[in-house]
Formats: sequence, structure tokens, C-alpha cells
Amino acid sequence: MSAPPAAQGERLAALLASPKMLAILALGAASGFPNQLTESALQAWLKDAGLSNTAIGAMTYVALPYLLKPLWAPLVDRYPLPFLGRRRGWMLVTQIGLAAALALLALQNPSVALGAVTACAFAIVVCSATQDIAIDAWRTDVSLPSERGPAAAANNLGYRTAAWVAAACALVVADHFGWRAAYLLLAAVMLAFCVASWRAPEPAYRHAPPRTLRESLVAPLRELLGSPSAAILIAVVMFFKIGDAFANKLFTPFMMDVGFSKTEIGLIVKALFTASAVGGSILGGVLMVRLGLVRSMLAFGVLAAASNLLYCLLAAAGKSYPIMALAVVIEHVAGAMGNIALVALIMALCDVRYSAFQYALLSAIALLPRYSLGYPAGWIADHGGWYLYYVTSFVIALPGLAMVWLTRARIHALEQLRAREPP
Repeated sequence: MSAPPAAQGERLAALLASPKMLAILALGAASGFPNQLTESALQAWLKDAGLSNTAIGAMTYVALPYLLKPLWAPLVDRYPLPFLGRRRGWMLVTQIGLAAALALLALQNPSVALGAVTACAFAIVVCSATQDIAIDAWRTDVSLPSERGPAAAANNLGYRTAAWVAAACALVVADHFGWRAAYLLLAAVMLAFCVASWRAPEPAYRHAPPRTLRESLVAPLRELLGSPSAAILIAVVMFFKIGDAFANKLFTPFMMDVGFSKTEIGLIVKALFTASAVGGSILGGVLMVRLGLVRSMLAFGVLAAASNLLYCLLAAAGKSYPIMALAVVIEHVAGAMGNIALVALIMALCDVRYSAFQYALLSAIALLPRYSLGYPAGWIADHGGWYLYYVTSFVIALPGLAMVWLTRARIHALEQLRAREPP
């Protein structure tokens, strides 16, 4: 007999307040902090420098290391650094590298030397992607099967909050003191996340690291691709969030074209963005415990796809605080809920023996639409307008939803299998 709802709620609250979940929250923040600094903030900087939407869209390909991180994830699995355990040493080193690369970017000028800006942004993404490999593997290793939903919620909560703080600080400080001051401040904040890596708990590993580099690559691929349903489940990972990825690709330039200033975007739009995403993360984690993975993916995915159409109203109306608030709140609540379900699916697909490589590979596959749609997104915005842009985001979300429905039995079977595995 299941526990009454009140008892379930008390257990969930205690779990979310545990030291483990607080560490997941803090390291999720460390993971999210640099992400928008080479996306939203950099897009605003390039907009100020006079680049077109098409050029800004092309510049988003600097983030390709997020897709290529499976190439060096086996190194993170095979070669732990000689301090802070199997994952945390990598986390600490990459955080120091991120702070240094952000400080170097602060010294550049995109209107004079776009190549130098590109190189610095590329270095930031490489360090950020490597940090993600280590943090994602650590979170997968430290979370029990019953904790995956809350762990995904805590990670998303920290990620979204830190991403907003970083983007908001960059936009507001840049509006009043310039981009150099903004990025120097952010470099100092990034360095402070080293404390989270230092204090995070070390997982109790049941398996030793792979003995050879070949074992860290071949064995996890064989395990991941060994089942008959592997290919279709990986396709679900790729296409489930494609509509959201397209809709948010040029969010900051869209808001600037509608008429919002950088300060308004940083303090109002991004605050609504993040508060909604945080609320959606919490709500998604709670509902996933009750609904299960399959029903969560279907419900959250349908809501996320439909919510993208709200931006059509803003594109048609122009600058409007009520319409902007309605669109941003609903779309980001729905998008965060969908992200919770996707992260839980990826965690369920991973074997703890190879979590660094498998999670890096699956998360890169999930990010493929986000980091490959920059140029077509910019082209549609320039040539078709923002209304068509958001209609397109709705249409391309439909195949992913259909795939979840068609594979619902396989996803449910995977969820049940992982729930029976020992911690």
C-alpha cells in the first residue's frame, strides 16, 4: 500500500533539503552559470556591435564543443585527477579555467577583433562542456534510482537560477558600465563555484574506473547500444526538446527587436524567465514522482510545444509587458518541466560504470538541435519575421512528441528496469 499524499510530500521535502540535493543544486548552478555568457549575453554584445541576426545566429556555432564533448568524456572516465576523487578534481580545474577565459574575453572588442572574441568564447565553451561532463557524471553516480526526478529538479533549479543571474548581471552591468566590467565581474563569480566542488560529497562507487582508454569508450557504447530499443530511445532524446531549442535560440535578439532594452531584458524579462523555469523545475520534479516518466514526457512536451505560440502574440503586438509576461511565464514553466523529464530519461539510460561518457554522449545528442539551428533560426528571423519563427518552433516540436507516444512502452520498461537495480 502506498503512503498517503501528506507522508509522500514530507518525504519529498526532506529529500530536496538533504545535503546531497543541496550539493546537486549548487553544482547545477556552477554548470548553468557560464552557459548564457556565450549565448544570451554574447548575442546582446554582438547586437550592440552592429551584427545582423544572421551573423549572430552563425556565431552560435561557437558552442559546438557542447556537442563534441563525448570525444573527450572517456578521458574524464579513464583518468581521474589526483585530488578530490573521480569527478570533483575535473570540476575544480574546469571552473578555474572558466574564470580565466571569461576574464580574457572581457578584454576583447567584437567590433574590432571578432576573431579574438570567437576564440575566447570557444575556450569558455570547451571548459564549460568539460565541467558539464564531470558534474553530470557525478550527479548520475550519486543519485539513487528513486532520487532521479528530484535530482533532475534540483539540478535544473540551480542551473536556471545561475544562468539568469549571469545573464542579468552581464546585461545590466554592460548597460551602465560596459561589457568589460560585466565579464570581469562574472569571471570572479565563476571562481567562487570552486567551493561547491571542494565540499560536494563523493559517491560510493561499486565499480573501479575503466582500466584502459579503449575500455572507457567501447564498453559504454556496447552497453548503451546493446538493446533492440536503443536507437529509438536515443532518437527520442534528440527530438523531444527540438521545438524549445529553436524557440529560445534567438530569445534575446527577439526581445531587443520587439523594443525591450538590455536593462529591461536583464531585470524584468530574464527574471520572469528564470522564476518561471525554477517554478517549472520544482513542479516538474514533484509531478514526475506521481506521474512517472512516460506520462510526464507526454504532458510536459505537449504543453511546451503549445506555449511557444504565445510569442506570436508578442511579435504581432510589439512591446507589451502583459503579453511578454504571459508568454515568458507559461513557456518557461512548460519548458523546464519538459527538461526534468528529459534529464530523468537520460539518467535512466546511463550505466553508473560509464556515466561520464554515456551522459556526455546522450546530453550532446539532446543538445544537437539547440546548437545546430543557429543559422536557420537567424535566417528565418531575418527573412520570415518573428511571427513565422515561433510558428516554426511549434511545428518542429510535433515529431518528437509523436516519437514519445510511439515508444511509451519501451520508456516505461526502461524506467522499471532501472528502479530494480541496486544502488
